[in-house]
Amino acid sequence: MHTAHFDPDDAADAAMHVFWQKGYAATSIQDLVNGTGLSRSSLYNTFESKIGLFQHALQRYHGQTAANVALLAEDGSAIGRVRALLQQIAADELAGTDSCGCLVANTALELGRRNHSVNDLLQQHFSTLETALAALMQRGQQQGEIAASKSPVALARFLVAIIQGLRVLGRGYDGEGQAQRLNDVIEVAISSL
Repeated sequence: MHTAHFDPDDAADAAMHVFWQKGYAATSIQDLVNGTGLSRSSLYNTFESKIGLFQHALQRYHGQTAANVALLAEDGSAIGRVRALLQQIAADELAGTDSCGCLVANTALELGRRNHSVNDLLQQHFSTLETALAALMQRGQQQGEIAASKSPVALARFLVAIIQGLRVLGRGYDGEGQAQRLNDVIEVAISSL
């Protein structure tokens, strides 16, 4: 990336991959210089700090959530949409040892409530996904797939927890039985709807 003229979003995308691979604390400014191709002064002049760059990268990651929301909004069975999303997440986790998991899940585990601005971005991500899932649960109730007595919001929150749990399990287990473990979680989650 040429330092004289660069797009801050492109720099944040490049930095996002560095943070994604190493985590926030383990990422040095030199790692970010190497990953973005920018000088230290360009990074500091544009983003002010490492945490400023991280926040911009986390905002850019919101596009991943938008893709999941789009998948949930597709026509068809509400339960089928949930299954497709959960299976996609499991497949992402099973993709290989170089898989970095979900940046939001990683950040929630690493930084959680330690930084107010980062926490706000995490809540925005979770809220967007929860809202889309609640709408899908309402659609499932209208279609007769999901009992009308169940709270769409509570089901959505449960599914957000399942999604994040799949991400953590995907990172925490490796090798034989990993696919079955993730599939077991998916099947129990689907049967709970």
